[in-house]
Amino acid sequence: MGESKPVRLILASASPARRELLARIGFPFEVIPADVEEPSGGFTDPRTFVQNVSWLKVAAVAPRVGEGLVLAADTIAWINGHPVLKPADEADARRILRELAGREHDLWTGAVLWRRPDDLQVIWQERTRVAFAALTDTQLDAYLATRSWKGHSGAYAIQEKDDPYVRVVEGSMSNVIGLPLETLTRVLAWFGPQGTPGPPS
Repeated sequence: MGESKPVRLILASASPARRELLARIGFPFEVIPADVEEPSGGFTDPRTFVQNVSWLKVAAVAPRVGEGLVLAADTIAWINGHPVLKPADEADARRILRELAGREHDLWTGAVLWRRPDDLQVIWQERTRVAFAALTDTQLDAYLATRSWKGHSGAYAIQEKDDPYVRVVEGSMSNVIGLPLETLTRVLAWFGPQGTPGPPS
């Protein structure tokens, strides 16, 4: 009897941060970016929103995969009942950071693992509570000058080294960056080394 081949894992994302996170757990993977237009409205509930967008991403890639596990995720910041989107420019980043400074907010990530060819799907959402320190005008100017606001929901990148203003209050740090690695590791273990469901570790 021949040996079972390792499961093929495909990350449906062009995000460098998500690629770096997934590489941490030592599971070989490929990248097939999902080409989908994310909704710009309908932000009434962050958990439902990240669930829907992550599913749109995985659904754009999974039908193109003959065999394997396809992983997609979506992350959004949320404060005072509304989303904090990626800033359009530096002025928008300044507005966002003024709202976040001195307060706590939530980061939600929705994730989906879709197994091909039997189309078994595991879907979950995860929340992390984040605190942002108060900022003086001088500190805000210096923070904006780092350009770490570009391309990030909330106008900050907690993965950047030595960030003196952002800290996790509750939940997973990797979830803030874009993939909840602790939960993802358990879900991958549930699928088993060859992608066959087995008991959670």
